[in-house]
Amino acid sequence: MRQFFKFVLATIVGLGVFSVIGFVVLIGIIAAAAAGGSEKKEVASNSVLELKLNEPLTERGREARFGPFGGGESSTGLVEVKEAIRRAKTDDNIKGILLNLEMVQGGLASLEEVRDALIDFKKGGKFVVAYHETASEKSFYLASVADEIYLHPQGLLEFNGLSTEVMFFKRLFDKVGIEPYIFRVGSFKSAVEPFMRESFSDSARYQTVSFLNSINDHTIAQVAASRGIAPERLHLISDSMLVHDANDALRLKMVTKLGYFDEVQDYLRGKLKLDKDKKPSLVSLSEYADSEDIDEKEGSTSGNRIAVIYAEGDIVGGKGSDSNIGGTKFAEAIRKARLDDKVKAVVLRINSPGGSSLASDVIYREVVLTKKVKPIIASMSDVAASGGYYIAMACDTIVAHPNTITGSIGVFGILPNIQPLLADKLGITVDRVRTGKFSDVPTITRPLTEFEKRVLQHEVDNIYADFTSKAAQGRHMPVERLRRLASGRVWSGLEAKANGLVDVLGDYDDALKLAATRAHLKADDYRVQRLPRQKSSFEQFVSMFNDSDDEAKARAMKAELGPLYPAYQQYQQLRQMRGVQARLPYELDIE
Repeated sequence: MRQFFKFVLATIVGLGVFSVIGFVVLIGIIAAAAAGGSEKKEVASNSVLELKLNEPLTERGREARFGPFGGGESSTGLVEVKEAIRRAKTDDNIKGILLNLEMVQGGLASLEEVRDALIDFKKGGKFVVAYHETASEKSFYLASVADEIYLHPQGLLEFNGLSTEVMFFKRLFDKVGIEPYIFRVGSFKSAVEPFMRESFSDSARYQTVSFLNSINDHTIAQVAASRGIAPERLHLISDSMLVHDANDALRLKMVTKLGYFDEVQDYLRGKLKLDKDKKPSLVSLSEYADSEDIDEKEGSTSGNRIAVIYAEGDIVGGKGSDSNIGGTKFAEAIRKARLDDKVKAVVLRINSPGGSSLASDVIYREVVLTKKVKPIIASMSDVAASGGYYIAMACDTIVAHPNTITGSIGVFGILPNIQPLLADKLGITVDRVRTGKFSDVPTITRPLTEFEKRVLQHEVDNIYADFTSKAAQGRHMPVERLRRLASGRVWSGLEAKANGLVDVLGDYDDALKLAATRAHLKADDYRVQRLPRQKSSFEQFVSMFNDSDDEAKARAMKAELGPLYPAYQQYQQLRQMRGVQARLPYELDIE
C-alpha cells in the first residue's frame, strides 16, 4: 500500500511540474508570437504593395491570434489600409500597388475612403493595377481607379446595381405561438417590421428605394469618372445587366485586359523594368503596415493631441465588448479625452446602426459636456443611424460620406407574449403571485392589458420626444421640421446633407483636419490618440478564459450554421435588446 501511495504521489507531483512547465512554455510561445507579429519585413527596393482585402474591413483591425485559441475573427483595419497607402506614396521602395481582389467585405463608405487613398497615391506618379478572378460589385468599385484592370478569361464581373434583402419572421411566430407587442413612433421606424409583417411596408420600401438609388448614383458617377465612361452608359450597363462574362466586360470597357495572374506579373516586370526571369517583389499589407506608426504616433512629436474615439457596432449598456459600443466604456473614453489637457479636440468616428436608447443617451451626455470645453467632430463611416445618429447629433460638426446610411431618428420597443408557445405547443402553464396589480409588468408569459400597452407606448413616445428635441437643438432647427425628417426614416449621406441632418460631406481625414482647425492646431502640431485602447496579444489570450467573452461561441455557431447564421444572429440580437431601442431598420447588407 505504501508503494502504491508513493507512485500516486509521484504522478501528482509530475503532473504538477508538467503543468507549470507547459504553462511557462505556452506563455513563451504567446510572447514570441506577439513579438514576431510586430516585426515588419524589410521592404526591398523596386517593390509593389499587394492589397487583397479578403477579410472584413472594420474601422480598426482585429487579429485572430494563436490559431484555434484566437481572440475572435480577424479583420482588416481601414485605418491601417489608408496609412499603408499613404506611406507607400512617398516610399521610394514602393513603385506601385497591386489590387488582388475577389469578394471585398466592407461598406461602401469605407471602400470610398480606400478608393480616395488610391487616387491620391496615383498623384505621386505611381501605378495601380488590379486583378480579379471574379469581381464583385464592391471589388470592381475599388478597382475602377486602377491604371490597368485584369480579369481572368473565364472570370465574371458583377455590375448590376445594389440590393438588400430582409428576413420576415411573422409566419414563424404564428407557427410557434409567439405574439409580439410592438411599440414604436414614426411611419418609417421599420426595425420592428420583420416581427409583425411578411414583407416591406410601403414607407419602408419607399425609403429603401430612395437611399439605395442615391448611393448607387454616387458610386456610378465615381466609376464613370475613373473609367472615362458616361454615367448614362454605366446606368444602362447596370440596369440591363449587359455584363455576362469576361468578354462582355472587356467589350464594354469595364476592364482593360483579360489575362491570368502570370500575365499580371509580366505587366509588373515591365513597370519595374525587370528581366523576364525575375520575380516581382510583392509586399503584403500585413508585412508593410506598421501599427506603431498609427497608434498614438500619427503626426509629429508634439504634446498636443486629437483624440479619435472609435464607436463601431451595436450600442449596448455597460462595458460592452470589442465588437460593440458599451455605453459606460465609451462615455468613459469621451470623458477621458475631455479631462485630458493635452487633448485639444475630439473626433468621434461612428460606424453603428444604433441600439439601446439609454446607452446612447449616456454617451450623448458626454458629447454635450465635451462640446462645452473643446471641439468635438463626428465622422460617420458606413452607417451612423438611430442610436448612431443620437451620439453624433450634439457634435460641433457632423461629417458624413455620400454613401453613409444615417438618420433613422426614432425609437421602438418589442415585448413578446410567449404564452401560446408555452401552453399550446409545449404544454407548459404559468401561474403567478403579485403584491400589486402590475407587479409582473413587463412580462412575456401572459397577454398585456390595454392599459399596460398604453403605459409602454407612452414610455416610447416620451423617449422619441426627447430624442427629436435634442436632435433639433443639435441641428439648430425647429423641432417640428426635425420631426418631419425623423419618423425613423433612413437617408443616404447625400440626402442627409440636403436636409440639414449632417454638415459636411467628407471622410475621416476631412474630420481630422476640421478638428485641428477648430482647435487652432497646425498639421505638424499634434498627435492622434486612438480610443478606446485595444487589447494586447496577452489580454486577448487571457480573454479566452473569460466566460463573458462570446466571440469563440459566435465563431463556432457561424461554422456550424453556415448560411443560417444571419437568422440566428438576429435572434440573439432580439434576445439582448433591453429597454427601448434606437436602432436602424433591419440588418442592412447592401450588395
